[in-house]
Amino acid sequence: MTTQPTRPLGLAHLSSLTTEPPKLVELAAEAGFDFVGIRVRPVTAQETPFNVQPGSPMLAETLARLDATGLRVKDTEFLLLDGTDQREAWLQMFEAAQALGAESMTVAVADTDRSRVIDTLGQMTADGKSYGITPALEPISYQAVNSYPGAREIAEQTGVTVLVDTLHAARFGATVEDLRAAALQVPMIQICDAAAQQPASNEALVEESRSGRFPAGEGAQDLAAMIAAVDAGRGAHEDLLPVSVEVPNSVLQNSMSPQDWANRLYTTARTLLDNIGLTPQQA
Repeated sequence: MTTQPTRPLGLAHLSSLTTEPPKLVELAAEAGFDFVGIRVRPVTAQETPFNVQPGSPMLAETLARLDATGLRVKDTEFLLLDGTDQREAWLQMFEAAQALGAESMTVAVADTDRSRVIDTLGQMTADGKSYGITPALEPISYQAVNSYPGAREIAEQTGVTVLVDTLHAARFGATVEDLRAAALQVPMIQICDAAAQQPASNEALVEESRSGRFPAGEGAQDLAAMIAAVDAGRGAHEDLLPVSVEVPNSVLQNSMSPQDWANRLYTTARTLLDNIGLTPQQA
């Protein structure tokens, strides 16, 4: 009889974006998560920046909480490539990511100049090697790179990996075949649930992405099928890809404490993962 391995489960910072990194580690550890993702650079002017650069008090406190809880930081975020020279920004992010012990840094692409995108990501990948950090390209439904085939082509030319997010996969209509084909380039799967109906505008897609996602099993998406497709595409790999829970929901979060919210996200996600059967390669 084969014992089913336990898939590593993490808490993405966007699930509790106003929480300082040291506290996020505490919330995640108490809930039962194995790792966290940290946002080392704000995306919008409305976000509170968290200084976890080398030498900062917040970095020292975060590392102390990680050591005390046994959790780790797997991924950092978030840089939106807009066509300008952003090298200084990503080098600072690499410094923070390395100090946190992370493996990857998430990027998305708003730039519509494909040649420039290839050059930019190629440079970013080269820079990241000295920090031990690999850029992870996240296709996003309302950005310029918004499909897995498109992201795979860029990854093959630049060395980035391809991050799967179940919300965006649903919203730009990713197929099972798309997910299987991208699987060997995927370092992690971000999960959330969502309503069945597609938002009617680009602005509504952004709003849903940033504040209207649902915990696993509380929406209408077939998350198990998406995860299973990526698993199947990995073939004989025995290790299970980590899953990060990324569920910003302003209404639900405002109705409970940060710890209760983290607990709910862990319980719903772990239930989903425990109910996914073994792939044929693991049976």
